[in-house]
Amino acid sequence: MTRFSLEDDRVVVVIGSGAGGGTTAHSLCSEGVNVVLLEAGPQIDADNFVQDEVAAYDMLAWQEPQEARGGWRVARDMPDNPTWVCRAVGGSTIHWTATALRFKDYEFKCRSTYGTIAGSDLVDWPISYEDIVPYYDRAEKVMGVSGKNGMPHHPTNNQYKVLHAGALGVGYTQVTPGSLAVNSRPYDGRPASRQDGFALQGDRSRAKWSTAYIEIPRALATGCLDLRPDCCAVQIEHDVNGKASAVVYVDKNGQRRRQRCSIVVVACNAVQTPRLLLASASSRFPDGLANGSGYVGRCYMRHVTGSTWSIFDKPIRMCRGEMMPGLVADEVPHRPERGFSGGYYLELLSLSLPAIAAGVDPGWWGKDFAWFVERHGNMAGLFLNGEDLPQRENRITLNMDRLDDNDMPIPVVTYTEHPNDLAMQSHGYAAMRNIHKAAGAVCSHDTPPWPASHNMGTTRMSDDPANGVLDNWGRSHEVDNLFVSDGSVFTSSASANPTLTIVALAMRQSEEILRQLRH
Repeated sequence: MTRFSLEDDRVVVVIGSGAGGGTTAHSLCSEGVNVVLLEAGPQIDADNFVQDEVAAYDMLAWQEPQEARGGWRVARDMPDNPTWVCRAVGGSTIHWTATALRFKDYEFKCRSTYGTIAGSDLVDWPISYEDIVPYYDRAEKVMGVSGKNGMPHHPTNNQYKVLHAGALGVGYTQVTPGSLAVNSRPYDGRPASRQDGFALQGDRSRAKWSTAYIEIPRALATGCLDLRPDCCAVQIEHDVNGKASAVVYVDKNGQRRRQRCSIVVVACNAVQTPRLLLASASSRFPDGLANGSGYVGRCYMRHVTGSTWSIFDKPIRMCRGEMMPGLVADEVPHRPERGFSGGYYLELLSLSLPAIAAGVDPGWWGKDFAWFVERHGNMAGLFLNGEDLPQRENRITLNMDRLDDNDMPIPVVTYTEHPNDLAMQSHGYAAMRNIHKAAGAVCSHDTPPWPASHNMGTTRMSDDPANGVLDNWGRSHEVDNLFVSDGSVFTSSASANPTLTIVALAMRQSEEILRQLRH
């Protein structure tokens, strides 16, 4: 296995191996660039993934303590676990629904489109839809997205039939099998999906796209990747000129190491990335590395979410097929006459009985609860995924009085819904109930948002260095050899699930890193 010296200052250090970091590492290694990839979690063989949400959580989740504050219900239900991300090689590309959707063109121009919204901190992205289209095209091909590039849609199941009938019944017209980064036929050396409904927890068949068993093994095969699992970055150092010069990390034996470098790419997710930058404060950057604007950690977004579960008088068996093999897009366009700005998708959702019992409504118990979960076989689910407005006070900070096992201050996730978010959520719950009612549901139950898995916006890109952290390439405005390559670069959240956009941006960013290295 390739190993580079800790003193080799020519290497690029990538911190985090998920959608952004894994893609960046592979892109650079494919061009002959030597990369050290630091991943805080272990490397897990896909054969060892488990088809059980509880066991999968224990295996994959980042379980070190966090602290939740603010007005969101998650702060009450899960005060020490407000976000859900993976800590393993491959990051959250292991545990994801594989819904791969593009942003709409106007969603890159949210400030221009929506205007001033009191209490929000909207700015337009420093890139346009046209800038990212070639990389969306490339990402969809690499990931094997269904309905694109000749990849067929997945077979429709009973869940989709319920959605289709109900959505048409209430007047929706944009009802499709969706776009999933799961092979619907053999592709790129990987098999077709088994349609067994359990790929969320990690796909043992490898039909679902993940950097864990696609980009990272291919990067290793180039001989240019030094993969270091179980190595948690705790500080980024800089030289007298303010350029990133080394990354300090704790290895699996608890030893502190210091890797010198030419460029640093941070891809730890939108909680851990600002945490690392804030923890890297120095006399030159007293408020955190690259934080002269004060925006590191600010404008945290998690999407407007919620789900509705309904009981039908006949079996649905929603776990047969993919997890999200269908969606309604009619509510995506910006139509302020609904009482809110932005829009949302309605996506199919299927979960196993243990997950339903644990998350349908934390604290719910008794006969009504028992009656509901006992009818899991007759249950259908829908998920609301909508644009969450950026707010300055929704942010990631550090609790300097609580340290983790690596002596890093734990992250504090502060979040309160904007009135626009609540209006959208209420509209979405009604839409989901109406769809199921039109399809013949006996009863419906709205589930509150779970710990956030779509974490975005805490080192946002901006044209103006005064109201963001990164330029249009995801490079720090202040530290020109420091890049960020995860969902924290998002200027706004849009209505689409974020992973496809993270991958496309990472591909685009890698080209700029190569240009910088060659000059």
